[in-house]
Amino acid sequence: MTLRASSEPIRFAYWVPNVSGGLVISKIPQRTSWDADYNRKLARIAEDAGFDYALTQIRFTAGYGAEYQHESVAFSHALAAATTRLTVIAAILPGPWNPTLAAKQIATISELTEGRIAINLVSGWFSGEFRAIGEPWLDHDERYRRSEEFLRSLRGIWTQDNFTFRGDFYRYTDYTLKPKPGRLPEIFQGGSSRAARDMAARVSDWYFTNGNTPEGIRAQVADLQAKARANGHSVKVGVNAFVIARETEEEARAVLQEIIDHADPDAVKAFGHEVKNAGKASPEGEGNWAKSTFEDLVQYNDGFKTNLIGTPDQIAERIVALKEVGVDLALLAFLHFQEEVKYFGDEVIPRVRALEAAKAERAEAA
Repeated sequence: MTLRASSEPIRFAYWVPNVSGGLVISKIPQRTSWDADYNRKLARIAEDAGFDYALTQIRFTAGYGAEYQHESVAFSHALAAATTRLTVIAAILPGPWNPTLAAKQIATISELTEGRIAINLVSGWFSGEFRAIGEPWLDHDERYRRSEEFLRSLRGIWTQDNFTFRGDFYRYTDYTLKPKPGRLPEIFQGGSSRAARDMAARVSDWYFTNGNTPEGIRAQVADLQAKARANGHSVKVGVNAFVIARETEEEARAVLQEIIDHADPDAVKAFGHEVKNAGKASPEGEGNWAKSTFEDLVQYNDGFKTNLIGTPDQIAERIVALKEVGVDLALLAFLHFQEEVKYFGDEVIPRVRALEAAKAERAEAA
């Protein structure tokens, strides 16, 4: 199957470091902080740099090198309030949240921020976290069935009066929420298993996948888009990547090696044990992290695999190559967030836009 790149410019999002430890399981020194003041400033830097979205994380238990973390919805509101154009994506986990609470929270934030709020619906991968907070742990595919009901409930609450729904996990009878969001919040969803892609192909606005090579992403996107078309649905694709942009490729590769050399081996192995168990729990025995090495797992979402490591020219070319295989958004993490987000905006995004424009001109001439 041949995939056509979108005619729209590729979009950029960054992982909000609202957990201690940044986005690597490494003891390498980082000029990055999980506190509110650092993140408000970072959000303004990212907005000025040309980023479209910021994605907050959700964890309930401390560990894996991230001992402290902020709650995602409240933190997302704080970042949206500190900016004027950035859309903030709040991670929400069915189980601790129910659709009623989430719909009310997000509708209120939408009203306060002129619609600059979205949701990343996380089905859950860490059974120990659910046990720790007294939440039932469902089988792999059941978690995605619950997430789909959650998503359908959210949309119904936001768009209908007297909403009635009868599912296995959520039920509503003549429920009306007011005020409703002025514009419907986008719903993002991740996962690399069959159940994750099937759900996205039915109901999600955006599908996030872990970092991968262009060839690996092409296969995932082809499967996703074929299923979406069969369902009469349209879904956009985002991919995770860890960016190390330096003046030379040698410098960038040296930073990567230093991150890996300073990895916290106990934390990486513990994280790897949990996420690989989560992948094996899927019927096909796959999923996110199924084939991740120790080095891959040093970055939580396989971000090194995407290979946005090198000079600004190299990284821009690789981003456009991702777009060619069907990626609509690059979800990025960095070692030193504030200065590296600014550098990415100054040096990489303009190169990406120039490459996109040149390709559009060639296509028009042809």
